[in-house]
Amino acid sequence: MVKIISPMDGTPAFKAGIKAGDYITAVNSQSVIGMSVSDAVKLMRGPPGEAVTLSIARERSDPFDVKIVREVIKTKSVNSRMEGDYGYLRVSAFNEKTTEEAAAAIQGLKAGNPGMKGLVLDLRNNPGGLLDQAVGISDLFLENGEIVSQRGRNPRDIERYNARRGDLTGGLPMVVLINSGSASAAEIVAGALQDRKRAELVGLTSFGKGSVQTLIPLRGGADGAIKLTTARYYTPSGRSIQKTGIEPDLEVAQSQEEAQAIANRAFQFSEASYRNALKADEGKTRVAPHDPAEAPPAGFNPRTGDFQLSRAKDVLRYGSVAATPKLPKPTARMAEVVGARPAATAPAPAKPAAATPPSTTPTPKPKP
Repeated sequence: MVKIISPMDGTPAFKAGIKAGDYITAVNSQSVIGMSVSDAVKLMRGPPGEAVTLSIARERSDPFDVKIVREVIKTKSVNSRMEGDYGYLRVSAFNEKTTEEAAAAIQGLKAGNPGMKGLVLDLRNNPGGLLDQAVGISDLFLENGEIVSQRGRNPRDIERYNARRGDLTGGLPMVVLINSGSASAAEIVAGALQDRKRAELVGLTSFGKGSVQTLIPLRGGADGAIKLTTARYYTPSGRSIQKTGIEPDLEVAQSQEEAQAIANRAFQFSEASYRNALKADEGKTRVAPHDPAEAPPAGFNPRTGDFQLSRAKDVLRYGSVAATPKLPKPTARMAEVVGARPAATAPAPAKPAAATPPSTTPTPKPKP
């Protein structure tokens, strides 16, 4: 089936509620199971204004159809606004103009808000894009030093990308938001800012796409081309992104449902979930299913509130992840085993009471 890595901001699919991790099983009732992605995309494309119906399979949900009206997709990769005293910069993809748009957005935020105290860089559900733009975005916040390197099988086959002098924010505190839909170029930016101690990360472990592909023409392109995996990406500290992804400094689930899925192993949305994925470097493995460190309190509505963003602003307010008061760790229910029967002599296990975290984020203490 066609698996959705990330819905692009502002597109018809995004507005229709398509989510990262959804599967497209049919287009206009025609099954796409077993089709190549390119063949499935041909079925989805058509004249603007015409409708197309996608059949969607989603984890822990019955299959359903979504009717989408086709549009000409004009992507804008950068959006910005103020969140109280903090600037918010959303980068949804890395295309040819992303660095230029981000620089203009930051300058606009600073000009309109001279008292801006920090910046949140939102890379959630950013599927990646151009390497040079990932380097460019990282360079906006770094004074010097390595941003990323790519290394092939030959130990001497290393290409390094370095930052130039000049931090466009003037050194303002930063938090980067990531989740399992943050992939490839987005992971390069997050890893660089984390390793260089320029920003702390809030959210969930990223997708883990840390491989480099090279397009090799056959007979000058007359016989097509081969896309061959030739190298891995490494963060400044030498970490490989492949399969393992980037782990946040403060792990925060966006909803209680998401926290439950992570604990129950249902949340298999990463590079590591593909059977033929390039192996992680040095035998490293992705974080195993577990109870995430934080999740929204009972009654929190993720449709009207952004819990991860709220916690990112808490980190900026307190000055660091270490100084930010932590919420009680959520306790996930044990995943149900379909068809399992208890032994005849064994009593039925009692369900543990779920811990209830506080209903609000902590109020910051005044600084001396």
